[in-house]
Amino acid sequence: MLIGEVARHSGVSARMLRHYDALGLVRPTGRTVGGYREYSAEDVRRIFHVESLRSLGLSLKQIGRALDDPAFIPSALVSDLIQWTEDRLAREAELLERLRAIDASAPTGWQDVLRIVELMQGLKSTSAARRQQAVLARPGDVPVPAELLAGAVLAESDPVVAGALRWALARSGGDGVATLAAGVHSEDVDIRRRAVLTIAEISEAPGATAVLADALGDPDPAVRRHAALASGKRGVTAAVPTLVGMVVEGSNDVDAAEVLGTLSQDPGCGARILTALADELAAPTADSATRIRLAQALVELSGTAVREVLRQLTHDDDRAVALVASSFVGLLEERRRGCHKQGGRLVLSMDSPCLEEHMSAEHAHLPHGVEVIMTLPGAADRIPAGAEARTVRVTLAPGDPGAPPHRHPGPLYGIVTEGEILFELEGEAPRVLKAGDALFEPGGDVIHYQGANNLPDAQSQLVVTMFAPPGTPVLTVVSPEELAERRHLRVAN
Repeated sequence: MLIGEVARHSGVSARMLRHYDALGLVRPTGRTVGGYREYSAEDVRRIFHVESLRSLGLSLKQIGRALDDPAFIPSALVSDLIQWTEDRLAREAELLERLRAIDASAPTGWQDVLRIVELMQGLKSTSAARRQQAVLARPGDVPVPAELLAGAVLAESDPVVAGALRWALARSGGDGVATLAAGVHSEDVDIRRRAVLTIAEISEAPGATAVLADALGDPDPAVRRHAALASGKRGVTAAVPTLVGMVVEGSNDVDAAEVLGTLSQDPGCGARILTALADELAAPTADSATRIRLAQALVELSGTAVREVLRQLTHDDDRAVALVASSFVGLLEERRRGCHKQGGRLVLSMDSPCLEEHMSAEHAHLPHGVEVIMTLPGAADRIPAGAEARTVRVTLAPGDPGAPPHRHPGPLYGIVTEGEILFELEGEAPRVLKAGDALFEPGGDVIHYQGANNLPDAQSQLVVTMFAPPGTPVLTVVSPEELAERRHLRVAN
């Protein structure tokens, strides 16, 4: 067959056939008297072989080698083709994602398009600082698709940049829940964690509550905990078992206790929470620290049943648990007798007699098993006007030196519940406090020099109640310059 007839039958243009001939890929077997190319049936079969291999993405050079080298093994080349194709599809998918993001931003001009492209390029940077800058430095009047930000936060491993992305997503006006919901079901546990954290910050987004409730069954404990805190704040009672478990385990237990307190405002759910906490208190595997955390969680609840459980704990065989429970019973009694309460926390005013009255009553008739381990005459006079009472637990790893020298805005008292604490206040010699020992700090101008774990091989813990004006920090670190100025006041020098 002449070249024109071959072109018609094969679908390969005469120009391409000439190119094949010039490369030596498919050379016609003969020539006519007039010098025209004449293809045999075998030549035509080779043309079809070439076209078949071209359809797989092989270059003409690779095709020539595959057809002419008897020792050629196709498996390696096919593997390379698979990799090249996957890379090309990834690039095209990225391009499609970029185009969709631009389209979703509804640009009014090319300047808007360029800003979105600049943001996307910044989010792809290998520098965490550059990615953060790309998020925070964008003009406020340039809309950014929520899906773009949601996708970026799922892929972001740097916690600071992820926080900036969550902030931008909440500010974008979109929800991005669909993208985040896909992340909640990812096989990558880190993506699931980021997805749940982000959804928790989109408070009003439609569908967010359902996604969080679904995440309560996630196999990863961290995902379940994040979902439980966020779901509980939305009133999802299915979060209760996980929240109680967080108190038992000591994982974000203070936050979990606060959420349980919110959920307990529903009478039916409150009874369920109280039962769950009481059951954990009675569990034979619960150690001292766990039972103290459970007692702290009980304080967040309300009702006579809660007070009764805590009163029973004041007679507990574990001295540390009994002492902490006694302190909490006093706080609840103050609350019941009319001390001010704001935002779910106890607040005492200067003219409130509650603290002094409770101490007097405790001295007047002591039940069996109750002992006074510390008396603080005049301590109420140190409490700042309008102060709130904050109960704080401090857990120190073996050998942990604790916070650097600091001050507290008001007085505090507490008890060592586990291990040993090396305790030092300005003007006092350092001393070791063991589990069951009480402590007091006047706060204000007095520097707290040490609160270290005195044990090199075991955890230590203390629970304190401090009185401070609302909004003030728990502690303020003292500068090196001031430490030098007050060096003469430190007994340990």
